[in-house]
Amino acid sequence: MPDPKPRQVQRRLDDGAADMATLVDLGLADEQPVPEYQGLFLEPDIPPASPE
Repeated sequence: MPDPKPRQVQRRLDDGAADMATLVDLGLADEQPVPEYQGLFLEPDIPPASPE
């Protein structure tokens, strides 16, 4: 049985093959905003536990 002929490689872009930095560099995605967590959570004013 003869070997099959090699097929031509077809490259295409998909949204799962690259990381976000690559997609932004290629102009395919907008840069995502950086979340800011300062002031989002309220710390309760609880006194430290006393050993008993």
